[in-house]
Amino acid sequence: MRDPREDPPGGTQADPIPLDDASLLKAYYAGQRLPSPVGGFLDLLGSRALPDGSARLLFECNSSSLRYLLTVPKGTRRDREKVREQMKSGLDPHCPRCGPARTLIRAAGDLQCPCGALFGKAP
Repeated sequence: MRDPREDPPGGTQADPIPLDDASLLKAYYAGQRLPSPVGGFLDLLGSRALPDGSARLLFECNSSSLRYLLTVPKGTRRDREKVREQMKSGLDPHCPRCGPARTLIRAAGDLQCPCGALFGKAP
């Protein structure tokens, strides 16, 4: 018999279920509530930037308590160009994905959106 502590079941803090749905990512950028695959909605627990510029978002279903993981891809070349254009015009740069509602912040020398994506080095 195997020890259940060695291989945690899917949907736990140690092994969240990955979400690979582009429509969920688009809804997240728009600030909408994300529907859970099992019913109810997903509540954001936290985000973590990764060394490659992408981010991982940890969600919990408010009806089943299962944990889900959504990966936010790093900023594309076009996204970074939009940010540079905003900075050259003297504006505070905002996230090219989320829109003007989310201003980019400086985090460890990078420009990062609260959605988790990185958009290059801060000046």
